[in-house]
Amino acid sequence: MKRGTLRAVEAEDLGKRFGALEALKGFNLDVGQGEIFGLLGPDGAGKTTALRLLASVMKPSCGDAWIMGYHVVRQASKVRENIGYMAQRFGLYPDLTVMENINFYADLYGVSGKARKEKIEELLDFSNLSPFTGRLAGHLSGGMKQKLSLVCALIHTPKVLLLDEPTSGVDPVSRREFWNIIYELARKEVTVVLSTCYMDEAERCNRIGLLHEGKLLAVGTPKELKGSLGGSVIEIRSSQARKLFAAIGKKMGEARLALWGDRVRIWSQRDPRLVMDEVASILMEAHLSWDYMDEVPPTLEEAFIGKIGSP
Repeated sequence: MKRGTLRAVEAEDLGKRFGALEALKGFNLDVGQGEIFGLLGPDGAGKTTALRLLASVMKPSCGDAWIMGYHVVRQASKVRENIGYMAQRFGLYPDLTVMENINFYADLYGVSGKARKEKIEELLDFSNLSPFTGRLAGHLSGGMKQKLSLVCALIHTPKVLLLDEPTSGVDPVSRREFWNIIYELARKEVTVVLSTCYMDEAERCNRIGLLHEGKLLAVGTPKELKGSLGGSVIEIRSSQARKLFAAIGKKMGEARLALWGDRVRIWSQRDPRLVMDEVASILMEAHLSWDYMDEVPPTLEEAFIGKIGSP
């Protein structure tokens, strides 16, 4: 029986264990139709496992999940009808041409007749792959391979698209083109759930889930997550940034420091004015100069590090 007409993706206490390894634990998710939701986390965080469970590729060890109201285990065939799943690694046939790969997936999903021809033309135009239909998939660039994978995942017009690190290893121009496609899909009410380890990419999502060691630590918009950091971030710019970083680090044990090119960023729970006064005193004592020092908004990376409690 269908569950939740307004929710495209739901998960309740979803978990997966591989022997002694608990890859995903207590995973709860609620994604609305037409939303772009990002799972952000480092390698080994559980992102791929979560997407495979949602795609009915593997069975959970515990918990439940639904896609468009269909249970991922009990109604797996219905789930597969409603999703497009794009794995992290290129999974198409390198010795087939672009068009042969697309036709194969159209056959697989039972897309035929006039609807098939129109859909293929639409997707080729949509992805800018029309000039390359006769090229072997194995001879495509990284960005073009990802776009071909996406076209094959969309051939049956899914309502939910699950993308596992879709722009990993893709050049910046192709990443931008890929995101333009994702935005267009969202405008057509296609729900997109994607995994990424890129902070800038996560910023493009409507909402983000911070995933670490199999646990979903926080969910919210990029603005909400950055606002939840607590404390303050002070940024100092200097041509001697490395020396500043070393000097501040020796004196301010409670602060969390990061070196970004010619800038040092300090995250502290103390009053920012007191932090800046102390930093200025440290630098003057060390005879180090700086161009400016001020409180700045936190980045998503700083919010993530704050959540996992890394020093």
